[in-house]
Amino acid sequence: MSNVMIVGVDGSKPGERAAAFAANVARAQGANLLIVYVIEWSPYTFNTPEENEMRHKRREEEIESANSNVLEPMLDQLSGGDSEVEGIVLHGHPAKTLNRMARDKGASQIFVGRTGGSGISKLIFGSVASNLVQTATVPVTVIP
Repeated sequence: MSNVMIVGVDGSKPGERAAAFAANVARAQGANLLIVYVIEWSPYTFNTPEENEMRHKRREEEIESANSNVLEPMLDQLSGGDSEVEGIVLHGHPAKTLNRMARDKGASQIFVGRTGGSGISKLIFGSVASNLVQTATVPVTVIP
């Protein structure tokens, strides 16, 4: 069994609860915790030449914002004890990216918060939590 667990966060209250729960489980099992913030991004978007010029700068700004506003405070709060807690910001489809990270890191479990999304976009696209539950290669714990 792997000694790594992954928690996907998005800056929401359910994401914070998922991170706190995952940190407790990781400590109890002597596992390391990787906190992953995924900025939704699709390689299939169509941009103008002007947008492409700004794309790299925008991505760097998004990463810096996610690190300073979400990950760094969370890492400060959850670090301590015998478990190592690390954070990373990535771009991509959240469920696919979390699943890929779990596979690449040999993680034993993924934790995510359930946001109360509703409306037509949830009906068409689903949620990250439900996509993970259906596609993940490791157990997924969904925190309300």
